[in-house]
Amino acid sequence: MDHIDRVLLARLQQDATQSYAALGQAVGLSAGAAHERVRKLRERGAIRRTAAEVDPAAVGSAVLSYVMVDSTSWMGDSADAFAALPEILEAHVIAGSASVLVKVRTTTTEHLQDVLRRIYAIEGVSGTQATVVLETFFERPLSPLLPDATDG
Repeated sequence: MDHIDRVLLARLQQDATQSYAALGQAVGLSAGAAHERVRKLRERGAIRRTAAEVDPAAVGSAVLSYVMVDSTSWMGDSADAFAALPEILEAHVIAGSASVLVKVRTTTTEHLQDVLRRIYAIEGVSGTQATVVLETFFERPLSPLLPDATDG
């Protein structure tokens, strides 16, 4: 992945609806060449999907929380059980005092309590520790413009 690919990814993260002509102009390529680069980025998996970013409060999911899930056994095989709960946006097997970390969006704290009950119903779960977010300073996507270890 070169600098042009990284700039294309950054611009697409800002606005995935912009034309290939605009993308190409930003990096000094023709629209066709920009289209080809983006197609290859999709094929290689650098672009996983194109989606609209929705304001959670606008659709009634203003309560954000992170839940540490304790267990009595290895939880690495429980992805489907967590994925079955639509309020869980992310689930990660982690190292440390808990086994799994999940990101949850709900309408109310009562709704969060219901989600916690359903998490408890997952086989192997022995406890949860929920942290409710009061205010979000910022959220940002991964920047493809940050240098990595292979850049020289």
